[in-house]
Amino acid sequence: MTRLGQAILGLILLLAIGFATMLSFGHNAPRTTKPPEPANIPIAPAAGARLAIPVAGVAADQLADTWGQIRDGGARAHQAIDIIAAGGTPVLAAAPGRVEKLFQSAAGGTTLYVRSPNRRLSYYYAHLAGYAPGIREGQGVRTGTLLGFVGDTGNAGAGNTHLHFAVSRMAPHERWWQGAPVNPYPLLAGKRRVE
Repeated sequence: MTRLGQAILGLILLLAIGFATMLSFGHNAPRTTKPPEPANIPIAPAAGARLAIPVAGVAADQLADTWGQIRDGGARAHQAIDIIAAGGTPVLAAAPGRVEKLFQSAAGGTTLYVRSPNRRLSYYYAHLAGYAPGIREGQGVRTGTLLGFVGDTGNAGAGNTHLHFAVSRMAPHERWWQGAPVNPYPLLAGKRRVE
């Protein structure tokens, strides 16, 4: 099988998994077994690495830089990138790290924060339709780990399915909601590398 064939097959499998798990979003049954930890989580992205695009099937040339757009009638500037995709599309880890927080918020809806292994960066995924099965706080993830699914929760607006993806530069003592926002667009579009 060619690489293109393998890539297409992989995408089809991810979409099938996403569709199959959509039926269980509203039910969080207690788990009796602990999901396995990914082995050999790198300490940090390789020097000069780029972030992976965190929505399955989206290419760099499909991204729009929504950083700095005025929102809420001028009350705030958008400090993230919105990646438009169909509801239920798999959301994947853009970089390795640990799930620091699963959080429900009025603005972000169903959200997830991943902290880089060196604790210098935080990756924020918002408006999720739901989490991937087994995702929990403290779990190690690799680039490409299934985290959840694109949705329209929070203030996204019904039917406005997209992933709100943000990056923050963190001091070691800062908590998941803190940090200095960094424009993720150049990191995802290949115009800038992770420092």
